Amino acid sequence: MAAAQRMRNQRVNEPTSQRFLLVVSLCLLILAGGCQEPVSPATGSASPEFAVDVDILPSIAPPTTRSLHLFFDELDYSWEELDDGVPPFILERFPEDLDRQTRKRKQTFFMGLLPLVLLANQEIEAERGRFQEIMARVDQGETVDPSDSQWLQDLVSSYRLTGSPLVDHGLRRQILTRIDTIPPSLVLAQAANESAWGTSRFAREGNNLFGEWTFRKGAGIVPARRDPQANHEVRIFADLYQSVRSYLKNLNTHNAYRELREIRARLKQDGQTVSGRDLVHGLKRYSAREEEYVAEIDAMIRQNRLSRVNRTYLRQSPAETAVESSRPGAGLFASRQTLSAQTSTLREDP
Repeated sequence: MAAAQRMRNQRVNEPTSQRFLLVVSLCLLILAGGCQEPVSPATGSASPEFAVDVDILPSIAPPTTRSLHLFFDELDYSWEELDDGVPPFILERFPEDLDRQTRKRKQTFFMGLLPLVLLANQEIEAERGRFQEIMARVDQGETVDPSDSQWLQDLVSSYRLTGSPLVDHGLRRQILTRIDTIPPSLVLAQAANESAWGTSRFAREGNNLFGEWTFRKGAGIVPARRDPQANHEVRIFADLYQSVRSYLKNLNTHNAYRELREIRARLKQDGQTVSGRDLVHGLKRYSAREEEYVAEIDAMIRQNRLSRVNRTYLRQSPAETAVESSRPGAGLFASRQTLSAQTSTLREDP
């Protein structure tokens, strides 16, 4: 954490003009990188043939809201024009001054978070697609190679199930019920609610947007009002993307959200579109306030017109050149891999 803090301090202390120059330079490199191929707006993510490689995306940690919006401007990324797609990038954390914003806070929050949600959903779609492809080959009598066999074992374990889908068709159905996307509208609304629009202590100190816990002592942030008998801590994530990924996995695996998964499966089986306002009814156990909490999240989706984000998509923009031209840990742009490695021991959930 000391190294990560030093990196944060370096970014904050850079001259404003230098930060802006770095932003503009990297944006231009990304835009010059080539195509912006549209992907399927029906799913709000990338289709397999146009999947975005997360590892090569620019990873940014803007110190100010102004610098973040300059980044948006250079990418022609507008909250009012989501039909033009969303540029893929990793926002490590929200700007330091977000809590001092009034007019731009909501827009900044949603625009910074939306690419991460689409990217995380894309990962889930890729997992689902690979699983279905392997099962199709098995049903045709083909032998599963060792790498696919190990991948299946890891997949079953990561989704908190047991058994072998190679022989258990019931397990296959369970897996497909869990490996599925969450509408971006629901993710944005719940993140805004749980993190006070990215300004809560846990969001600022731990990149934790959804209030997720860990029971590994010393691995997280101790809540100020924690019951003396309690031993949970609030998880710390290396960046906001890891928080989003963990949240989606939580909804897709925890028994508390079985109803959410069942609603989603029924809608898909009936050929209907899955919306955030449909799935919000499966979140009663996310809060002790239950139905009141569900109504609150539903109202946030409605009042902020978030249903429209379910129809947008990730642009396809090769970013290898941009990544290679930015030094890890220097300036506004830091290596997401480096930061993840430095804080990995703080992010592990028991």
